[in-house]
Amino acid sequence: QIPDYRNAVIVAKSPASAKRAQSFAERLRLGIAVIHGEAQDAESDMVDGRHSPPTAKNVAAIHPSLEIPMLIPKEKPPITVVGDVGGRIAIIVDDIIDDVDSFLAAAETLKERGAYKIFVMATHGLLSSDAPRLIEESAIDEVVVTNTIPHEIQKLQCPKIKTVDISMILSEAIRRIHNGESMSYLFRNIGLDD
Repeated sequence: QIPDYRNAVIVAKSPASAKRAQSFAERLRLGIAVIHGEAQDAESDMVDGRHSPPTAKNVAAIHPSLEIPMLIPKEKPPITVVGDVGGRIAIIVDDIIDDVDSFLAAAETLKERGAYKIFVMATHGLLSSDAPRLIEESAIDEVVVTNTIPHEIQKLQCPKIKTVDISMILSEAIRRIHNGESMSYLFRNIGLDD
């Protein structure tokens, strides 16, 4: 239900999710773009271990007589977009949306590159902590998630969050598995309108 969705491009938030995004793009006959790199201002890198090898002051703390050369911490590559998003609708696809920092950084980068609308579509919408507030204040126009996880409170906090009911598809999949019937039928016979 995205107006002018034929002018959209499917965006993989990382090279690891590019295969899934390519599958969506092929099915919808849309272009694809991939986001590489990470936001540069993460102070949590010192805490989560990505700030390695140790800095010189950390080495001196181990033992003052050690003569270890000064080591420089790893630098994260800046966020870049591979693919044309200028003047188009960007649809970021992922399996889970929980901590939204990477989605917000991706949305900002896509806006800078000329995307005029940004949608996030994820199967599971955990949306924990202050995710609804951050989404509401962000460049993201809409977040679409399925109802695999209840998120009614988050929707009250952020009107940008929309839900797609997949209960009928899940119940049909369970019925087919229980009766030993083909699962591929679901993939072949569910159209874009379903």
